Amino acid sequence: MTVTSLAARPRTVAAPADVPSPPAPFLRTRRAARGRVTLTRVVNSEWIKFRSVRSTVLTLLATVGAVVALGLLFSGVHSGVIGAQTIGLQPGSGAGPVDVALGGVNLGQLIIGVLGVTLVTGEYATGMMRPTLAAVPRRLAVLWGKAIVFGGIVTVAMLVATFTAFLGGQALIGTAGASLAGSGVLRAVIGAAIYLTGVGLIGLAAGAILRRNAAAIGVLFTVVLVIPGLFPLLPQSWNDTVGPYLPSNAGTAFMTAAHVSGSLAPWAGLAVFAGYVTAALAVAAILLKRRDA
Repeated sequence: MTVTSLAARPRTVAAPADVPSPPAPFLRTRRAARGRVTLTRVVNSEWIKFRSVRSTVLTLLATVGAVVALGLLFSGVHSGVIGAQTIGLQPGSGAGPVDVALGGVNLGQLIIGVLGVTLVTGEYATGMMRPTLAAVPRRLAVLWGKAIVFGGIVTVAMLVATFTAFLGGQALIGTAGASLAGSGVLRAVIGAAIYLTGVGLIGLAAGAILRRNAAAIGVLFTVVLVIPGLFPLLPQSWNDTVGPYLPSNAGTAFMTAAHVSGSLAPWAGLAVFAGYVTAALAVAAILLKRRDA
């Protein structure tokens, strides 16, 4: 037999030992597990959306800037460090040093509320909500994912803003300023951040409920600003009975260092405000589940 004939002969490879192949149901289960929609994956998706949209990040930074800049401005005017005459104000005020340093919260709540609204209405306006809901059959996971991402990011950002505004403001006020160790001061600074986050979540819920940017922002501003501003014009009995339970008034109760007569106790105010946030998200969840995209 020649070498050529040996080389041309087909080689046979010994069959490996019998290894049972995975059953088909097992493979299908693994594929399904890899593609399964979970709340963790929805949260990750919402996080990617949040940081990918430039206007969202810029609006969040604008809120931080407003809270800090106005807090420093008010503190400087309050102490006389900044020339108050140039901007038509007088040094000093009836507010305490903590309230002065946190004065930027009044503007910050409007900006963060609008951010919460547009986080949802923007997807409805561009049509992105349809593929989002198609990818997540359990619709409520979309709302919870948005609330978790938005609430977590805003809470951290607002804590940075309120602590910066407070510490910078007290440095400008000087010896007449307050310390974090003072009675109710730490609660007020943290409470201001919680309040801003809550207003943003109410805005997010309003966007999910109304689905229209202008309508949701209008409702948010009415609830946060207009109604509390009109209540002092009503009979005093109405103002004393109902006024403290309005969302912004309840929020003010737990982000104020010293208790104000006629307002709720700090922790009662926090409970009432949390109730508004929870109720708004609950209504949004019910409507999101019942209505078409």
